[in-house]
Amino acid sequence: MARRLPPLNALRAFEAAARHLSFTKAAEELFVTQAAVSHQIKALEEMLGVRLFQRYNRRLELTQAGRGYLPPLCDAFDMMAAETSRLRPAEESGQLKISTVQSFATKWLIPRLTRFREAHPDIDPMISTSHRLVDIESEEFDLAIRDGQGAYPRLHVVPLMDDRAFPVCSPRLLKGSHVLREPADLSRHVLLHDLLVSREEDGPNWRNWLKHAQVAGVDAEKGPAYNDTAMALQAAVAGQGVALARQSLVVDDLRAGLLICPFGPEMPTRSSWYFVCAPSSTEQPKVSVFLRWLQDEVARDFGEGRGSV
Repeated sequence: MARRLPPLNALRAFEAAARHLSFTKAAEELFVTQAAVSHQIKALEEMLGVRLFQRYNRRLELTQAGRGYLPPLCDAFDMMAAETSRLRPAEESGQLKISTVQSFATKWLIPRLTRFREAHPDIDPMISTSHRLVDIESEEFDLAIRDGQGAYPRLHVVPLMDDRAFPVCSPRLLKGSHVLREPADLSRHVLLHDLLVSREEDGPNWRNWLKHAQVAGVDAEKGPAYNDTAMALQAAVAGQGVALARQSLVVDDLRAGLLICPFGPEMPTRSSWYFVCAPSSTEQPKVSVFLRWLQDEVARDFGEGRGSV
């Protein structure tokens, strides 16, 4: 005999709303709108022929029918989650497919992966770099680390770290006949340009930094340019000029003494780094483990780590 069951989405909406006694918190948990949760529960009540919630202006209360319906649903969902985890051990190990930009992978992520592999030897990070915005789900990535303003519709987004930009150069440029002591001294040095941001109206480029620093007499357009941030920074390490760097991408070179910041000011950037994944991926242990590790590494570097799966 076929089972007569309400739609699964309606049951999930009721179970989440009943646990939180809030349509808003249920919507946040399920990554849908509050209106969608309300609609699902109303449809469920109509199908069952009973009211499950007593609705007041600022609060919800379960009816007697709702209180009786919740425990078996919670048990059923717990059993399904446990069995699903048992059948999908790959979620706790195996390959973890990560999309990010090359500069972040080269200058920040890869140097730290040794610690991740030591702590989680059963998870194998696979890093793919691209400057285009990949479709995480259709291209089958587990997660992405993106540089932007956090507006990624229909995806689960966690802020990782803000950023700021400032000049960097080899310590060698502090010696010789044209020593770098103040921003005006840049007029006698080569400026290294990152093509990815050089033409951005509000990006961390020399034109905007010189304006922020109130420096005149320096040609903001002159000097060699590179189509990848990491190449511009490597040219600075080699003593070929002065680069404008984002703190996140030079923290290791500054610690190692390969680069120095000869002077300020620091300029805030509009872009920050974000952890991004599909809502369904937040339930995968290897994804949540990687996020927690990222947050720990950010805290190690900058004394902060924000958000969680």
